[in-house]
Amino acid sequence: MKSRKKVLIIDDEVDLCLLLKTYLNRKNYEVYYSHTLKEGMLQFQQVNPDILFLDNNLPDGYGWEKAAGLLELRPGLQLHLISAYQPNTPDSNSNSFKVWEKPLTLKDLDNYIH
Repeated sequence: MKSRKKVLIIDDEVDLCLLLKTYLNRKNYEVYYSHTLKEGMLQFQQVNPDILFLDNNLPDGYGWEKAAGLLELRPGLQLHLISAYQPNTPDSNSNSFKVWEKPLTLKDLDNYIH
């Protein structure tokens, strides 16, 4: 039996988290979310996700500052950086992230999540 991929969403917008969770659950992903950077980093260690949606402007810090370190910890991670505005993209030697500007469309997600 094929195991379900795990998705972690770190975003302070509750509605966005619930929308993504509902959508991804229907596509047979196991979905977790948190609304702060601190809580999200703890969940990252516990859940060990295959896919991460990481908002930049969180109540307790800038999520994108963690991107390079998370990719080092988990090289196969599919990282989706999201923000309401387009800040500077994190430095990384990897092309394993996609930058999304809010609002996200579910149709567009289908082209990038695998």
